[in-house]
Amino acid sequence: MRNSGLPEPPGPQDPQLRDDPLERAVWRLRSRACWEDAAALLAPHAAADPGAARRRTAVLIERCMFTGQGWAAAEDALRSAEALAAGDEDRGAAACERGHLAYAATVLGVHDRADEARSALGRAAALLAPSSPTRPLLDFRRGLIAQHLSDNPSDATAAFQRAHSGAGTHGNRLLLSFTWRHLAALAEHDGRLAEARHGYTQSLGIREELGYLVGIAPALVSLASVLAEPAEADRLRREARRLIRLLGGVPSWLEERLAPAERAPVTGTR
Repeated sequence: MRNSGLPEPPGPQDPQLRDDPLERAVWRLRSRACWEDAAALLAPHAAADPGAARRRTAVLIERCMFTGQGWAAAEDALRSAEALAAGDEDRGAAACERGHLAYAATVLGVHDRADEARSALGRAAALLAPSSPTRPLLDFRRGLIAQHLSDNPSDATAAFQRAHSGAGTHGNRLLLSFTWRHLAALAEHDGRLAEARHGYTQSLGIREELGYLVGIAPALVSLASVLAEPAEADRLRREARRLIRLLGGVPSWLEERLAPAERAPVTGTR
């Protein structure tokens, strides 16, 4: 399970539900792999606003996940967000980001910070109320730990299902695209290919509707891996290559795996 792919981080809230022009601008940049520009837009607000500081941190961690670069900037942003946090909700949400950054460094092979990831997410669980809008994201990230670091499919499935339900309750369609995707990956691992195709199709459709361009290529490759028609699978992989070129080689890990001579399929966890 651990080597089946690399998970990508969802945002804390469905961007299409936001009316804030700043947040929409950040979303447009982020979804097109312009993370530095998105972080720069948030920087003036992040100096004093715990929520903006945390969103800036999430943007920079996402860059790490897609490119394998920018770790120092993400760590600095996280420390600032932690310093600004006031109250259990802010502290819990910051701890959730701490756990995710430590998880990212571990799963990408930068540093083994698995214990830190587990500890931070446990701290977040203790701080966040059951009704917190951050709770589904926390459940999702605990599922990532179970899936990729602990190799525990049953715990991963339970966590992803909780996150899936919570994302629906809070109207977070972006997070739903990730829960669909990871549940589909677990189904694929178990040989339940019809279920996997359904989950991957749902995930891809949401990403296309939201305009989450940077996340479409991984979704295409995952769906291609469970299609019965080779011609259609090849078409999806060609489209994924086109999108990766359009975004300047992002996601970098997927470009390496979609070599000219096709290698083993990526079992969609991004």
